[in-house]
Order: sequence, then C-alpha cells, then structure tokens
Amino acid sequence: MSQRERLAATRINLLRARKELARVQKGASLVRRKREALVAELFRIARPAMDVRSRIAAAAREASESLVDALGVHGAGELERMSWPVREVVVELQPATVWGIPVSDVTARPQLRRSLAARALAPATAGPAASNAASRFEALADLLIDAAPREQRVRRLGEAVSRASRQLRTLEHQLAPRVARQIAAVRQQLDEREREERLRLKHVQRRRSR
Repeated sequence: MSQRERLAATRINLLRARKELARVQKGASLVRRKREALVAELFRIARPAMDVRSRIAAAAREASESLVDALGVHGAGELERMSWPVREVVVELQPATVWGIPVSDVTARPQLRRSLAARALAPATAGPAASNAASRFEALADLLIDAAPREQRVRRLGEAVSRASRQLRTLEHQLAPRVARQIAAVRQQLDEREREERLRLKHVQRRRSR
C-alpha cells in the first residue's frame, strides 16, 4: 500500500473509511443508473437519426446529380448569376435539456422550398435543369435543418454516456478498491493490537496468580 493510501490505525479512521466506501458505492450506483438511462434514450433516438441520415445521403446524391446537369446546360458563371442575390436563412432555436444535458430545438424556420416565381427567375431564363437543381438543394437544406436537433442529441448523449462510463470506472476500479484496502489494513492492525493486548493481559494475570 502506498503512503497516500495508508491510514493511521484508529477506530475513528476505520469509521471514516467505511463511510467513505459507502458514499463511493452509492455514487457508483447513481452513475450506473444514470448511464443506463442515457443509453436507453440514445438507443431510442439513434434509429430515427440513422434513417434521416440515409435520406440526407440520398437527397445529397440527387442534388449533386442535378447540379451536374445544370452546369452542363448553363455553365458555372450563368448558374452563379441565377443564384444572386444570396438568400439568408434564419433559424430560431430554443434551449432544452435531456437528462440534464443542454440541447436545442428548432422553434421557427423559413420555408426553403420555393416556386420558380418566388426565385424571381423567368422560366425561359432558368430552364428545367437549373430549377430542378435548386429544388433538390432546397429539399436537402430542409432535411438538414430537420435533422440538426436530433443529431445534436445523439452526439451529446453519446458524450454523456462516455463521461458516465469513465466516472463509473474511476469509482468502481480506483476509489472503491483503494478505500477497501485502507479499511482492510486498518482493521488488520487493530485486530493485531487487540490480540497483543489480550496476550499482555493474560501474561499479567499469570504473573499475579504466581
């Protein structure tokens, strides 16, 4: 046992060590229950998040293909002129918590999908290829905004599970064994003192009897 783990062999220290071990064990139990709840919540939202990721991947592929078609028809310079002015997208967020973990919810968002008239482009100027590319990317942006809060929850819940696992390992594999060793060492020394005291008393009694 290292110098840091060694305690003076007194009954007060023994009682204190036993109380500390009880606190460590109680803390480990609370952390374990919290981790189980976090894992359950993570599994609950992980499957929908994976489904949305598949939809985003498919939408991104379709948008990229439509952009290639539009570039082939109009060229990069013409598409850049069609995209002016730059559209600003403002999303309102509201703070929320999941098992004490801060997250955000989207409370207000603009309608991203627009008609050709809303884009202020003449049909003869834009053409079907550019219109299709714009529609595809607007749909992709919609999916990304919808998925953002769920992705944030998955990421932060995963971080919380990892953090709880580290805390549990520290409590169960470092603190609890160290305190248990302290208790055993103090208990052993106290027992040895009691045996020595009993032997001393017997020796004194024998001397008196003689």
